[in-house]
Amino acid sequence: MNKHLDVSPRVAAALSEGKPVVALESTIISHGMPYPKNVETALLVEQTIREAGAEPATIAVIGGRLKAGLSREEIEYLGKAGRNVAKASRRDLPALVARGADGATTVATTMIIAHMAGIRIFATGGIGGVHRGAETSMDISADLEELAQTPVMVVCAGAKSILDLGLTLEYLETKGVPVIGYGTEELPAFYTRKSGFGVDYRVDSPRELASIFRAQRELDYRGGMLVTNPIPEEYAMDKAVIDAAIEQALSECKAQGVHGKETTPFLLARVVELTGGDSLDSNIQLVLNNARLAAQTAVELRQ
Repeated sequence: MNKHLDVSPRVAAALSEGKPVVALESTIISHGMPYPKNVETALLVEQTIREAGAEPATIAVIGGRLKAGLSREEIEYLGKAGRNVAKASRRDLPALVARGADGATTVATTMIIAHMAGIRIFATGGIGGVHRGAETSMDISADLEELAQTPVMVVCAGAKSILDLGLTLEYLETKGVPVIGYGTEELPAFYTRKSGFGVDYRVDSPRELASIFRAQRELDYRGGMLVTNPIPEEYAMDKAVIDAAIEQALSECKAQGVHGKETTPFLLARVVELTGGDSLDSNIQLVLNNARLAAQTAVELRQ
């Protein structure tokens, strides 16, 4: 066990008993939603995972300690602190640990800490990817590099639709990361079920997902696996509406000089405003949907 890692008693017991565990990120708590909706959603996602037969492990950095499994009080603390908590990617962990600081984990850092703790499956909303205009800005999320090197299955609703989805898929292909569509042959686009881009394989059951991931681990592959799970149809947004909001948010982002790790939180928050809150409701529902599938797959993986 890494000396900087704390595994909560519930998560430690589940792991030692061979029970299924699902990791969850904490950026969605501090940077993804306003308080108290962020705390309510985090607790509801944990409840959804338990109801599906697995133990949730929300991951964060608190007081310089890497945490696999948070208490209700710790989730409340992150929710109230909001953006005062650092958004922590791979490059940030050494400084946060050395300084005894707090950090809300992105997809990349959640994968790192989950792997340290022995957790194989992780549910999130959407991954980061190649940003629009990356051919000049070189703005490519560390999430993609982590998927190429850390053996964790990431269940998501596709890449965030604020990104260049075609280039994101090309990057994942170059890195050898399998992109699997759950019940679909087309990459979901976060708020909408279709993007126009195909996935590598279609899978129609949690058992088959677990079987493919088990085979990947037995082959001793270095990287992870991306499972893209479309938002439930009743919560999907109209493509024209969300595309218009994204285009306006991107224009404002450029005009205001927002860049780097602040780009995604700015864009997502602005899209929520431009859609009158509809995108926030969709975001919550797709996270719950991903958590449920991740838990079902974790249960199958332990069979």
